Amino acid sequence: MAGPSVLTPQNEDFPQWYQEVVAKAEMADNGPVRGTMVIRPYGYAIWERIQSAIDERIKLAGAQNAYFPLFIPESYLSKEAEHVEGFSPELAVVTHAGGEELAEPIVVRPTSETVIGEFMAKWIQSHRDLPLLLNQWANVVRWEMRPRLFLRSSEFLWQEGHTAHASARDASAYALKIHLEVYHDFLEKVLAVPTFLGIKPPSERFAGATNTMTCEGMMRDGKALQMATSHELGQNFARAFDIYFQSEQGQSELCYTTSWGASTRLVGGLIMAHGDDRGLILPPALAPIQVVVLAVREDDEVLTACRDQYDQLTAAGVRAHVDDGRRGSFGRRVTDWEMKGVPVRIEVGPRDLAQGLVSVVRRDTGEKSTVAVADAAALASSLVRDVQGAMLNAARTLRDSRTTTVSDLDGAIEVAQEGFARVEWSKVGDAGEARLKSQAMTVRCLQRSDGSMPENERESGLVAIVARSY
Repeated sequence: MAGPSVLTPQNEDFPQWYQEVVAKAEMADNGPVRGTMVIRPYGYAIWERIQSAIDERIKLAGAQNAYFPLFIPESYLSKEAEHVEGFSPELAVVTHAGGEELAEPIVVRPTSETVIGEFMAKWIQSHRDLPLLLNQWANVVRWEMRPRLFLRSSEFLWQEGHTAHASARDASAYALKIHLEVYHDFLEKVLAVPTFLGIKPPSERFAGATNTMTCEGMMRDGKALQMATSHELGQNFARAFDIYFQSEQGQSELCYTTSWGASTRLVGGLIMAHGDDRGLILPPALAPIQVVVLAVREDDEVLTACRDQYDQLTAAGVRAHVDDGRRGSFGRRVTDWEMKGVPVRIEVGPRDLAQGLVSVVRRDTGEKSTVAVADAAALASSLVRDVQGAMLNAARTLRDSRTTTVSDLDGAIEVAQEGFARVEWSKVGDAGEARLKSQAMTVRCLQRSDGSMPENERESGLVAIVARSY
């Protein structure tokens, strides 16, 4: 039986609840420099599984992993004026090294369009070199004034893809492919978070982009979180870095480039999209431990039964763990595993075991079943599959129940206090965006009326998704 909540309830103070979950589930700690974070082993295990799932999809999309330097000459950023202007307030700049002032300041990587552009220009000569599809897993630094672990930190981990193409059509098609087949597929099938897919209005685009596509998820407090983005960069960076290729006709032509990324912000989104007043709830596809087998107390027969359950689970391909009872009372340990969000637990106690029984509990609903020992591992394995779909459905139901179509900007502002508003884009405009920002709201994305992705913000009949956001 689960004990009382040891967290501030979500409906009382959601930000406080979030901070407590990150700490008590042993996800992360604040680093010694303001805005930095130490990702603890459990939090990092979740990030590793996110990495693995996204990396697999990136490689299926044809991109290859590489690595580029952390330090970037300041002059590189200055080559693309809109880019440097967009990042200037967030830059960390090195002016001294080896005890001497540097001849040219060095920027600590905020993103890598500039340094990768420099090498694309070196590596691309002919149309035969295209498309060039690169990705890197790295850390980046963007000086954050209002840090919050995983959501906003001065240093964070991410992947950033960068590609070069012979035509605008090829670049656009590849950016969309990444958005749908990598990010959207991962978010729904692994993270169990449904998102609204759309493009950013010009005011919200990535600095230097001609188009930005986004996946916007709803958190349990009704706010939006930008989960991943894909950018069409046109020829802006190719022009700045002289990324030319010789066409089949022998003409020298500028490339079209893209960039796209997802970060450790996904861990924050995972917490806020699924967690409850007892802590994390992890989708089984992502959970480092899918089933925990708990010994109610240290007892030879109980521990033997626990190990047998573990063996059956691992043989079935389930990621399992045995809690042998050495780390405190049974109630305390149940609370700890619920805090960590393990999808399923099997509880093995001497009284039930004497009758040939154990208990199987699912984390998402709290449903508890008492079953024969021989059937427990099979039931737990089945629940691992069932819980994944149930969590996606629950998140979609929550999102849809708090998304309302309204007829004007006033209605959008009212609805977006606690959810998402859908309003005709034509009824927003520049003045409307300014008014929304005065209310701490933004247009999160633009969609067609059927929810599909538009090519640009000039299409007629577009719908704006309005919300508060992280």
